[in-house]
Amino acid sequence: MKEIRLHGRGGQGVVKASHIIVKASVANGKSGQFIPFFGVERKGSPVFGYLRVSDTPIRRKTQIYYPDILVIFDDTLIDLPSTYEGLKEGGTVIINSSKPVEELKIPKHAGQIAIVNATAIALDLLGREIPNTAMIGAIVKVTGIDYKESLFDEIEKTFGSNNKEAAERAYNEVRCIGKEC
Repeated sequence: MKEIRLHGRGGQGVVKASHIIVKASVANGKSGQFIPFFGVERKGSPVFGYLRVSDTPIRRKTQIYYPDILVIFDDTLIDLPSTYEGLKEGGTVIINSSKPVEELKIPKHAGQIAIVNATAIALDLLGREIPNTAMIGAIVKVTGIDYKESLFDEIEKTFGSNNKEAAERAYNEVRCIGKEC
């Protein structure tokens, strides 16, 4: 089971991205679960959620305190103490950023770091700062999810071909540091 904690801001599509991943996981005979957490429910406020994907049924219904993977939709959240909290030794960090890795304050115990400028991809292809589908592309590449085509087809069905293109572009543009993607 992969336990993933996602951090973003209201309006960036954290919840919808997670729903698409869960839907595609289940359609491919896997198990998926997403538990959102909202503080102040308004656009721009920090939000996060807990995503689990597994080949076997998921029985846990709790928060994820020690994630295998952190997905950060907005690099302005790196200064919040809770963003990197609990990342497992050797865990993976996938971050939407145009900054050099040295500025991202990634914990030394992270095993793999992946950076993609999902916001630039979204602006280019969608004309809006909604990086969720691009971030799905990065997640697929970095985690090795084996039902990429099905997942990208679900993006297209839900949001249209430009969003599928955003996912494909991020899949191809994500830069991995520490381990290969």
